[in-house]
Amino acid sequence: MHWRSGGWQPSDPLVARPAAAEPAIGALFSPGEDADQDHHCSASVVHSPGGDLVATAAHCVYRGVLGFRTNLVFAPGYRDGTAPYGVWVPTRIDVAPRWIEDQDPDYDVAFLRMRRPGHPGERLEDATGAQTIRFGPGLPAPARVVGYPNATEYPVECFNTARAEGPTQLRLDCADVPDGTSGGPVLTDAHTLIGVVGGRDGGGDETTSYSSLFGDGVRAVYERAVAAR
Repeated sequence: MHWRSGGWQPSDPLVARPAAAEPAIGALFSPGEDADQDHHCSASVVHSPGGDLVATAAHCVYRGVLGFRTNLVFAPGYRDGTAPYGVWVPTRIDVAPRWIEDQDPDYDVAFLRMRRPGHPGERLEDATGAQTIRFGPGLPAPARVVGYPNATEYPVECFNTARAEGPTQLRLDCADVPDGTSGGPVLTDAHTLIGVVGGRDGGGDETTSYSSLFGDGVRAVYERAVAAR
């Protein structure tokens, strides 16, 4: 469905609701690390020439003085304890220098290159499909946020208009998008990625989700991730 051409409606009420699992969206796990139980963040497959990139929030993978998480697993299409497209682990993580230096909320985006253990040569994007990333998105735009709350074994979603929050942040107002949805995609036109939950206030509060705006800084991180093969 092309949302701009009709049929798209904001959620009513503006509250996230359970959603069907989708192949290109999944949960991030850190088994055995930092007392995390089950999944702690969300992520989505983003189109790249290598077919192996995932987008999430930088705070999901790099934690200041604690550094990078060293035990990450991505389960695309996850639901109720099952990973129908396998489990994938990162071989490289790219975040902006500004995030590493001082966790600048305007750069709370990360790109992870993934492989599936035991399946050499398999490409993530071939298994799941991918979102198309858009830099400098025209806002406001009809959008959908998707993510996996820590306390559930299924994703939730909410539809509303994504708006600019100042020059460097995107916001989407919707309640009940809790911890664990960080890194989840903000999508327009069904499969176009214009944000990931993160940025201001660690991703939002009880009624609003934020994302670092996908401008030149985020584009540079993506291009570095694509080039580093």
